[in-house]
Amino acid sequence: MTLIYGHRGARGEAPENTLPSFRRALAAGIRRVELDLHLSSDQQLMVIHDPTLKRTTGLGGRVNQHSAAELMRLDARRNGPEWPENCPIPSLEQLFQYCPEFEHYQLEVKSGSSGQSRIVLNAVSTLVERFGLQDKVVLTSSSRTLLKTARDTAYSLPIGLVEEYGLIDPLKSAVRYGCRYLILNWKLCKPARIRKAQALGLHVSVWTVNDPTTMIRLADMGVDSIITDFPHLAIETLHTAQ
Repeated sequence: MTLIYGHRGARGEAPENTLPSFRRALAAGIRRVELDLHLSSDQQLMVIHDPTLKRTTGLGGRVNQHSAAELMRLDARRNGPEWPENCPIPSLEQLFQYCPEFEHYQLEVKSGSSGQSRIVLNAVSTLVERFGLQDKVVLTSSSRTLLKTARDTAYSLPIGLVEEYGLIDPLKSAVRYGCRYLILNWKLCKPARIRKAQALGLHVSVWTVNDPTTMIRLADMGVDSIITDFPHLAIETLHTAQ
């Protein structure tokens, strides 16, 4: 059966990457979630997609220019579904603490330098160990620098390659960096590619899948999981089809 991951919680149903969004996914019956991480100025892991605050809060500046405490006071409802209450930017610690029902997390890291990658990798490991989530987390990224750092330091958590364009063979890249997950733009999915990836031991997860017909086609193609903005729709579609 194709697994379902809520994209940034339930991005199409609540403000993305906020605790209400993750609770919305849980309310739909979703127990797997994908989310994005950036470091605050005091090196706390914050759940937000963009490196800047403009799109989701309307404010200027970068995430890494603000402390975790400052970020957690902001309202991140902008440019998302209407929501009646303020939606602060959460820390990863808060998500682990307040949404323990999740069974698996894809933590996508937006990272640059090898030094920053080491900070992020260590910070994730510390939180995962604290909450006992060693078997419930994969760290994913499109950053070859981060994946190389994880490989070269024998990182303890599984890692995954996020691939949007496929200009370089994503299967070769995933194997080169010791990945266990391949997170593909769904438009890159072909039956032969899926089969080959799985033969290499890769879990193939595809994003962002919001159309019922596409959901069914990808499930029939044999992908291991889909990432969707609309968890309620995905559950209704795939559970009926499967």
